[in-house]
Amino acid sequence: GFTYRHTAIDPTMIFTSAVLHGTSGDPAVILQEMQRIQSARGDTQPIREKTGGSTFANPDHDPQGRKSWQLVDAAGCRGLRVGGAQVSEKHCNFLINTGTATAADIENLGETVRRRVLETSGVELRWEIKRIGIPLEDQQS
Repeated sequence: GFTYRHTAIDPTMIFTSAVLHGTSGDPAVILQEMQRIQSARGDTQPIREKTGGSTFANPDHDPQGRKSWQLVDAAGCRGLRVGGAQVSEKHCNFLINTGTATAADIENLGETVRRRVLETSGVELRWEIKRIGIPLEDQQS
């Protein structure tokens, strides 16, 4: 089965297609709801920027129940840059490619954010973005 961020399927598998089944409804009502959701997302997330989506998973065991973006913001990382990569000013759980970012820029920025969050809150953030290839920290050893 499937649950939030979990499946019994082998994690090395990559889905290339899927068939989804939904329930029928009034197309006008469905369109209105889709537009409402898209508008709300645009108000809070950098949807017009080049991002990999939400960068860090929300912590499972933060005693204060903080979300990743709150920890990143509290660590002073909003707007932080490494090369062509930047923590979004709009929603700081998104790393943005400002146009010249390399994979190393994104990884270095993400690891800097993780380190600062750990230092300021004691919470270790987990990457939510699936990184493919050899992680930067493994290349440096």
